[in-house]
Amino acid sequence: MNIHTFLKNSALEHKTRRNFLATAGNFSLGAVALEALLRKDAPAATLADNPLAPRSAPLKAKARSVIYLHMSGGPPNLDIFDYKPELVKRSGQDCPDDFLKGRKFAFTTGVPKLMGTPRSFAQYGPGGIWMSDAVPHFQQIAGDVTVVHSMKTDEFNHAPAELLLYTGSPRQGRPSMGSWVTYGLGTENENLPGFVVLISSGVQPSGGQGCWGSGFIPSVYQGVQCRSKGDPVLYVTDPAGMNRETRRQTLDAIKDLNELQSRELGHPETATRIAQYELAYRMQASVPEVMDISKETPATLEAYGAKQGEASFANNCLLARRLVEQGVRFVQLFDWGWDFHGTGPREDIRDGLTQKMSATDKPVAALINDLKQRGLLEETLIVWGGEFGRTPFREGRTAGGSVLGRDHYPDCFSVMLAGGGIKRGFAYGKTDELGFGVAQEQVHVHDLQATILHQLGFNHEQLTYRFQGRDFRLTDVHGKVVQDILA
Repeated sequence: MNIHTFLKNSALEHKTRRNFLATAGNFSLGAVALEALLRKDAPAATLADNPLAPRSAPLKAKARSVIYLHMSGGPPNLDIFDYKPELVKRSGQDCPDDFLKGRKFAFTTGVPKLMGTPRSFAQYGPGGIWMSDAVPHFQQIAGDVTVVHSMKTDEFNHAPAELLLYTGSPRQGRPSMGSWVTYGLGTENENLPGFVVLISSGVQPSGGQGCWGSGFIPSVYQGVQCRSKGDPVLYVTDPAGMNRETRRQTLDAIKDLNELQSRELGHPETATRIAQYELAYRMQASVPEVMDISKETPATLEAYGAKQGEASFANNCLLARRLVEQGVRFVQLFDWGWDFHGTGPREDIRDGLTQKMSATDKPVAALINDLKQRGLLEETLIVWGGEFGRTPFREGRTAGGSVLGRDHYPDCFSVMLAGGGIKRGFAYGKTDELGFGVAQEQVHVHDLQATILHQLGFNHEQLTYRFQGRDFRLTDVHGKVVQDILA
């Protein structure tokens, strides 16, 4: 009995969950290597042939790629960007009833005390952007950035707030922003993923891998998590005893089985699996090269504060530049440690914030300057921020201690943007005099999502995927482009 007859007579078996789980691991890097070579010679490869094929945006794009710098935990916006002299003046007073009525906070009950910032503020750049002494390197790039003071989210706990920011929903299961971008644009470098994730400070974001997952769209569009120390991608190297030549022979031998299964079952995820295996094969050579920062000059390493062989936010910022330089569409950096409740010295908005920023604002400034010097800033959109802000009062659990901290706060926070067609040296939106709510130009997280997609050349209402009978999109049924921050 030949393999074709055997599979044809066993069609029912191939529809079972048990058979899928038993055989999925055998598809290794698969037949797709040869198929990919054949694709290169084909006059017009379809999206079904290669779901990661590069595609043009339907509208005129200002940005080619995105680097999203996420400070996981919620940076204290009132101690970094949003200067409130009236709050400083009233520090220590009871919080007004008007601001507490009908509200719930993560860790604060009763009537908390207002807390003005202990940081020193001044205005920087041609737009006079307020920045504190916690961010000396941000001060130096004030002429290249836009700070939005009027951000708002719907969630006051970390995981749902991060998921809302990156997937448009506070619950797991929706495609992430980077997945939507690669679904819409593909990848410009067939040897690298279109969407790469880098994590520092040793802890994944509270939203977990859902922050870079593909949800219900094909899994080929999900983020690939890379590491700045050790093997860049887990399990991508050849097993012990198998070299590249042996792997090539194995893939060629498996090719017929993969193609036969695709013809027999016609499952739409087969094309995704094929593309993933082929990409993984090519990544074995390309990823270690692009992740090797030893090729950078000593001056560049010093500017970022990066050190070869370390796992750090500084290294990840440098890697982000190297990745977009090589055509990666979306690079997402997560840095844990921004939950400034004041439960310990590291969460103090005085010394704790100074220490945290000392490891992060320098590489962010270096990234923006580096991209600018290389002529890449205008086509690379940089976003810096967290999932929400912090309260204008002391966190309830630590109100009687010597450490100063703030509770979670969704009603207003700040983000910083640069490049990718964004205005330079510009402050947008305002909060009220005590920092409790948006007073002018509110920007919901759905608006930020719509604006990012717009800069990449998409109408956020039209970048959709049909699932379970309806069209889904990143911005759900909300969102508007923030035209006033566009250059």
